[in-house]
Amino acid sequence: MNAVQQNEPPIKSFDTLFATAQQSLLLPNSIEARQIEQVFASMMAHQLDYADLYFQYSRAESWSLEEGIVKSGSFNIDQGVGVRAVSGEKTAFAYSDDISMEALESAAQATRAISKQGGTQTVPVIRHGSRREIYLPHDPIASLKDADKVALLERIERYARALDPRVVQVMAGLAGEYEVVMVARNDGLMNADIRPLVRLSVTVIIESNGKREQGSAGGGGRFDYDYFDDSMLRKYAALAVHQAVINLDAAPAPAGNMTVVLGNGWPGILLHEAIGHGLEGDFNRKGSSAFSGRVGERVAAKGVTVVDDGTLARRRGSLQMDDEGNPTQCTTLIEDGILKGYLQDTLNARLMGVPVTGNARRESFAHLPMPRMTNTYMLNGDKDPKEIIASVKHGLYAVNFGGGQVDITSGKFVFSTAEAYMIEDGKITHPVKGATLIGNGPDVLTRISMIGNDMALDSGVGTCGKEGQSVPVGVGQPTVRIDGLTVGGTA
Repeated sequence: MNAVQQNEPPIKSFDTLFATAQQSLLLPNSIEARQIEQVFASMMAHQLDYADLYFQYSRAESWSLEEGIVKSGSFNIDQGVGVRAVSGEKTAFAYSDDISMEALESAAQATRAISKQGGTQTVPVIRHGSRREIYLPHDPIASLKDADKVALLERIERYARALDPRVVQVMAGLAGEYEVVMVARNDGLMNADIRPLVRLSVTVIIESNGKREQGSAGGGGRFDYDYFDDSMLRKYAALAVHQAVINLDAAPAPAGNMTVVLGNGWPGILLHEAIGHGLEGDFNRKGSSAFSGRVGERVAAKGVTVVDDGTLARRRGSLQMDDEGNPTQCTTLIEDGILKGYLQDTLNARLMGVPVTGNARRESFAHLPMPRMTNTYMLNGDKDPKEIIASVKHGLYAVNFGGGQVDITSGKFVFSTAEAYMIEDGKITHPVKGATLIGNGPDVLTRISMIGNDMALDSGVGTCGKEGQSVPVGVGQPTVRIDGLTVGGTA
């Protein structure tokens, strides 16, 4: 059972989904399944351990509005195929934006440089993968007319300006993507997915007495633009204006070692960055993570359970299959403080002798897959958030975060807060700005002393970068108390 339960979309026939992928990727290019078998037969004759083909077709658009005017609009269509061969720890990769048998054969030829010489291997007959669907194959770009997309951005600007006369500037953005992918592997498996993705963001600037501050909000997921109804637009506008107003009245943040309470939801980005990357299989196989070789050891305080779940319905970080064709799953990384395992793709799982977890991800057909997070979050504890606040004599309450940096090898991180308050004698008092949280991921996990019962996922805005590749992700957590964290301030 998944750690988070959400309503799931109705099941759609996988045969229909696969047929759609074939019509988008193979049939227009006169490629048949038997020809794919021939490509693998040619590649595997050179004694490779693994090989796959990754076909992709995508349409993406983005719109931005500023001062009531559409400042930019873009539309992009991309397609291609990536060909990968693996022998031992060596990987050869080639890609082409031309999906054709000639391109496949040429790319396959280019990957043979790493192969062992001699011998033959039998290539199984193509078989289709199967899995339940966690989002519908919507085409967001076609779900609204262009004029209606602009009108949507104009409405959120009006809502934001109506909330406070001090709003002097509103910037809003809308983005949508429709992606069709198909994976074929040397073991005969073929799997396909149709991936919708949308995102809406709004930033406001408020000015008062010569001072300017800004606030931002937004959300999205794997559905179409209908999600952004008026109630959602009003919610985003209110959150952005609230954040700007709070920062307008905020005092400089103090510096020092103090108790920090992290709010629920988006503050889980600290968890994602400070420890999530350190739990990815490639870093641990190479011994470069602070968590390397520590499976079975206590790495966090009792009560801390962290999972990565790619199966949550319609979430931004969810996938029906990973980019190697394996079904995603809910993987427990830390259970009650004990490290249980890492996130794995096929290559690293094979070399480490552990099961695949369905976490192979790539930015596009032109990139190699690697183990990546999907939706990473901490499970609920048993404390009321009010009880956590009341327990703090003097500390910082961090509700929202801006940017941050982390060193995977050491686990050291620096994060800046976008909305924060002081806690004095168990009560939230005045807002502060300019606070940064400084610490070490593995160390911070041991300093968690209270865990709330209000776990929430973020609104659907996260993008994760690794080795030059960006992929959509989700984060989440309940309210947590961390004792003895270093706060860098401006006071």
